[in-house]
Amino acid sequence: MRYPPHLLEEIRSRLSASEVVGRRVRLKKAGREWRGLSPFNAEKTPSFYVNDQKQFYHCFSSGKHGDVFTFLMETEGVSFPEAVERLAAEAGVALPAPTEAARETETRRRGALEVMELACAFFEDQLAGRAGGRARDYLAGRGLDGEIRRTFRLGYAPAERYALRDHLAARDVPAELMVELNLLTTGDDIKVPFDRFRDRVIFPIRDVRGRVVAFGGRGMSPDAKPKYLNSSETPLFRKGAMLYNHHAARRSAHASGRVIAVEGYVDAIAMTLAGHPEVVASLGTALTEDQLALLWRMADEPILCFDGDGAGRRAAYRALDVALPALQPGKSLRFALLPEGQDPDDLLRTSGPAAIDRVLEGARPMVEVLWSREAEMGPVDTPERRAGLAQRVREIVGGIRDETLKRYYRDEIEARLRGIGPGAASRQPAGGRAPFVPRRGAFAPAQPVSPRLTARASPLLARSSLFTGGSSSREALIVAALLVHPQLLAHEAEELAEIAFEGQDAKALRGVLLDYAAEGGGDPALLDARLARAGLAAAAGRVAALVRPGDRWALDPHADPVRLEDALRQAVILHRKAGTLHSELRAAERALAEEETEATFAWLRDVKSRQSVVAGAEGDADATDAGETETH
Repeated sequence: MRYPPHLLEEIRSRLSASEVVGRRVRLKKAGREWRGLSPFNAEKTPSFYVNDQKQFYHCFSSGKHGDVFTFLMETEGVSFPEAVERLAAEAGVALPAPTEAARETETRRRGALEVMELACAFFEDQLAGRAGGRARDYLAGRGLDGEIRRTFRLGYAPAERYALRDHLAARDVPAELMVELNLLTTGDDIKVPFDRFRDRVIFPIRDVRGRVVAFGGRGMSPDAKPKYLNSSETPLFRKGAMLYNHHAARRSAHASGRVIAVEGYVDAIAMTLAGHPEVVASLGTALTEDQLALLWRMADEPILCFDGDGAGRRAAYRALDVALPALQPGKSLRFALLPEGQDPDDLLRTSGPAAIDRVLEGARPMVEVLWSREAEMGPVDTPERRAGLAQRVREIVGGIRDETLKRYYRDEIEARLRGIGPGAASRQPAGGRAPFVPRRGAFAPAQPVSPRLTARASPLLARSSLFTGGSSSREALIVAALLVHPQLLAHEAEELAEIAFEGQDAKALRGVLLDYAAEGGGDPALLDARLARAGLAAAAGRVAALVRPGDRWALDPHADPVRLEDALRQAVILHRKAGTLHSELRAAERALAEEETEATFAWLRDVKSRQSVVAGAEGDADATDAGETETH
């Protein structure tokens, strides 16, 4: 076969069947499916159905049935390779050249999957055996025993440094492949690679076809660092493009018509125990665009159920920012926050399944969460503060790409804004609804949130050098500050792993920082030694030189920790926002090239306008910096 199965599956996962078919057939929603007139036979009554969950179409009048590749072949007369190439280009999936090397790559992939299955079986056996007694007790204490352990294939990695390595080596698995699959830890300062997962409860991560591709491990020791350790990305595993329990949830989501996304492995298992098998979890990351697309393939309005703490609110707000630009008519999210300080596992054990049901029933639509977030940023008791709120929400809504949906959001937001001015109590929005008056804590608890958990840059900071200084200075600040203050990696390592860097120096230094964090951090001198062994000391100097003068205070070893933590958090947020704007521009340009409509042109113009504002602000910031330099 010219194209390996995993590549075809990735194309399908990025393109919904209704999206591809809908370009040729006018479809209408019919329950959990789409219905339209057959493209193969003339008919007056629709008998053609498309199912996004199962990724197929079926025509009752002609008996034809297939996926997106078959549809192009049937309706446009193209060959299978042509259909794959067209859809791959649309989905942004690179196709391998039909060479002997490509066939060898697929053979290696099958071998890698076999090794991961061997490792999973080993961990399962260890949990069931003598070594897994303490792990079994831990799982039983959380209500995870018997059938649920077998369903999720839970295991245990023994504390010995070479247990898995020796087990696989006895089955002729080469050490190089174990390292490539991230089953062993290696490095310039490690003479003999050893097991990555040790003394940990193991949660196998499976792809959409149910095959084991990675692992997550929860440390059994109270001193384990980090508490949860995941596989790094490998040829089999891209954590930002996968969901835990996706293979099982997809079937359940089709039956129930909904999907629930939670934060962790145990949360997903707890939801299953509570009677909600249509549950998935992000893999130690904030929700990504790829994961959001997978959720929308399973249901039109996925429910994001997050922990009732600062981190949970931060995850909810970040998901909001990811989803808003991509919203389409009928495609949205709902948000359910658990009680303060509880996750689904806690709530299930203390209050039972009914409490979980109540949380899900209270899930709130996106527009309410957006409004609550912005309204809770400060009082709106003066005209200036109300104007600030209005400006923020209008700018955010302007990022919605679909023009129809953007218009409805604007109408909703304007109605809410009218409800907060003087005399608002005497006014009624259209339709006779009671005016919405924002109250502090409408979405988040009243307790103050740590500056580190701030999910959005302030307008003042958005005009600072952190945002306007360009990606090189922003990523330089992030990396250089962490090199000087590696203790911050205890909180920021996960964020660091997700950031898209452009500079080769920044990418190389990030790898050293993440390896240092994975080994538990410790003495900063060890980090310096790692840099020296990797030959990156000069790279560290080059990155530090890119930090703008106004931000160099962060490289002082004695910098104020609160101010430093806040600045680093804001730099990460703003770097993400700038990257999103750049990606949106590329998407708008592609859309305009494919179809020159007023909507696509308006989208491109809007993105460029926002980029012009950023560029103008950068010029102002540079002039200000120059003036200050001359003054001093």
